[in-house]
Amino acid sequence: MNKTKVAIVFGGRSTEHRISLLSAKNIIEAIDRSRFEPILIGIDQEGIWHYQGDQLQLLHDTNAHRIEITQTNHPILFSQNADQRLILSQKTLTQLSKVDVIFPVLHGIFGEDGSIQGLAKMANIPCVGCGILGSAVGMDKDITKRLLRDAGIAVADFITLRQGYNDHLGFSFVAEHLGTELFLKPANLGSSVGVSYVDNAEDYKIALERAFRYDPKVIVEEKIVGRELECAVLGNQDPKASIVGEVIPKSIWYSFENKYIDDDGARVEIPAQITEAQSLHIRQQAIEVFRLLECSGMARIDFFMQNNGKLIVNEINTIPGFTNISMYPKLWKKSGLDYQELISRLIDLAIEEHQKYELRFDNSSKTVL
Repeated sequence: MNKTKVAIVFGGRSTEHRISLLSAKNIIEAIDRSRFEPILIGIDQEGIWHYQGDQLQLLHDTNAHRIEITQTNHPILFSQNADQRLILSQKTLTQLSKVDVIFPVLHGIFGEDGSIQGLAKMANIPCVGCGILGSAVGMDKDITKRLLRDAGIAVADFITLRQGYNDHLGFSFVAEHLGTELFLKPANLGSSVGVSYVDNAEDYKIALERAFRYDPKVIVEEKIVGRELECAVLGNQDPKASIVGEVIPKSIWYSFENKYIDDDGARVEIPAQITEAQSLHIRQQAIEVFRLLECSGMARIDFFMQNNGKLIVNEINTIPGFTNISMYPKLWKKSGLDYQELISRLIDLAIEEHQKYELRFDNSSKTVL
């Protein structure tokens, strides 16, 4: 049987580069090699794409603060011929491999924001996960919140600040509208990078400067008191939701260290200790959010549930973490889909979605005079 050639692309120029490496390491170790032939492509922090064949090459691969790509000095290009799907050596332009599907493990900008999804579409290669629109919408917290709010789905109250436009708005103005306890977040980052919790004017100024270092658009949110619940979604036209899990951080909020460094930084309960009715509501809401934001393949939707039972959408992750403590694979494992089966299903979904797109394209591409 011919194996499907899967280009697993990881690293990238994002501030979430190292998290991408941790996620990719797990995926590469778990992929079903009886069905798939992995082709490993590491993007360094300068944006150079390195061909690694089928053996992952990393330095400090157990240390989330130090892990890095071993540069193989073998930069590559994708063929411009959309029917061939070839990886070429940048040095010699000789063929290194064909590609049947791209599996992007690129958290944050230049990967989770529609960038690589657009490259895959131009190259006529199936791509795991959401398409261009769903990825771009899910990446931008401001746009996500506006679309959900307009659809009648509850989100935390927020103010969007843009550098050079309304970044002069100070703590007193924001606190008058949102309260004195606030979260500041770069609009287009994840993994809690650049996020700060503040409750006074001095810390607000420092946090705002910090957030603007990462993004010219910053979201200021009211603090929501509630349980942090997460649900994984998988599928294309008929998405399914996993059981619901709960994250119980030991600090005031679920920080980068809680998520990726400190195994004891947060307690995770899967399934969450909630009623059947609450679980059903969250799972239905997760699927609704998935559809409203034009998602496909996969996403993790994070909620707050307040003491009165009100559900508030916190955020969506269209390329959720796949580290050994990440919620997306854990939720599916507890739902009956193990890690290897999950990876296989994601690849199959990408190929199915691409085939449907190609059929629609063929049916609509006739020239009209």
